[in-house]
Amino acid sequence: MPPRGWARFIAYLQDIGRVEYTYATDNEALAAFKQLAHCEGILPALESAHAMAYVSKIAPSLPPSAILIAKLSGRGDKDVEQASKFLP
Repeated sequence: MPPRGWARFIAYLQDIGRVEYTYATDNEALAAFKQLAHCEGILPALESAHAMAYVSKIAPSLPPSAILIAKLSGRGDKDVEQASKFLP
């Protein structure tokens, strides 16, 4: 039975191998922000840009038959001013 409490539950999921927690750097996230804006016309929230940066990192190592799902959340329009300080 999973333990009670959110932090314990997410630790439990990692312990049983159901999830893997990882990261993307801020520079990788800004590159993903720029790529999504340019290629898809989507301004992702910076949190979602971090996720998409990691997706871009692991996608080439997946087999062609793999299905990869990434969810974008939030609104990147509120992050445009912050991101513009770091993007050319």
